[in-house]
Amino acid sequence: MLRFMFIRILQALPVIFVVITATFFLVRSAPGGPFDQEKVVIPEVKQALEAQYRLDLPLHEQYFAYLGDLAQGDLGPSFKYPGRSVNEILFAGLPVTAELGLYALIIALCIGVTAGVFASLKPNTAQDYVPMSLAMIGICMPSFLLGPLLVLVFGIWLDWLPITGWGDIPGDKILPAVTLGSAYAAYIARLSRAGMLEILSQDYIRTARAKGLPEWRVVTQHALRGGLIPVIAFLGPAFAGLLAGSFVVETIFQIPGLGRFYVQAAFNRDYTMILGTTVFLSSLIVFFNLVSDIIAAWLNPRLRQQFQRGGS
Repeated sequence: MLRFMFIRILQALPVIFVVITATFFLVRSAPGGPFDQEKVVIPEVKQALEAQYRLDLPLHEQYFAYLGDLAQGDLGPSFKYPGRSVNEILFAGLPVTAELGLYALIIALCIGVTAGVFASLKPNTAQDYVPMSLAMIGICMPSFLLGPLLVLVFGIWLDWLPITGWGDIPGDKILPAVTLGSAYAAYIARLSRAGMLEILSQDYIRTARAKGLPEWRVVTQHALRGGLIPVIAFLGPAFAGLLAGSFVVETIFQIPGLGRFYVQAAFNRDYTMILGTTVFLSSLIVFFNLVSDIIAAWLNPRLRQQFQRGGS
């Protein structure tokens, strides 16, 4: 298992390096600059600002300087928030984004696993078609459409839930979490159904049924552990995707998380903020992928044996 983890980390490092390099040069090649939207300043002041942020250096020198700072864990100063580093801004917005992602993941698991298991018990019947059709709608409906629709129905027409904000009231967090988690609930439902259908056709499940065990015991005690392995493998990328994909939801519901800072950084050409957020989220995706692979190997003896032999 240790060899497997080491191999995965070695595979991840080039991916992160390519992400850093591509983001750095793409951001620098975009029209405009971080100080173009400021008030008109005299050339001497602009030169001093560029020197302060090393924008007066050749592009390749800026790149290697950034890599040197990054190797020390320094994501650099923000261009649009004077006196604040990107590290400070990221760790200020991360708790809110992580909380939103956790709630969305819980909702996605509750809805997705229930729908997938329910559909797998009677395949190719109405019990299967209805939840899977709803899952397909959830996959196809983007969050920028679902969010305003939920606000219109539950926030304005029915006046049940707040439409903006992120306070201490639990109701503030329901609509953002449902909006963010709906698409992932749909994916989890399809994965749960596929995994359960495969397990329910195995010989040991037929044996359990032949012994006269109630169906609920067959499902919960014998089928769920193997049937939900695809879902477990999906959880790592799903949580990382929820963190990275919360930008639209945070903007719609005015949530002070990483997403709003990232969107504002893109509009303001805040190079270091864009780079820092991209690097941070890319590292999270790699980390959660590794964690989900380890959990899947622990649940599946065949995968565990393969990893112990050094398989990737």
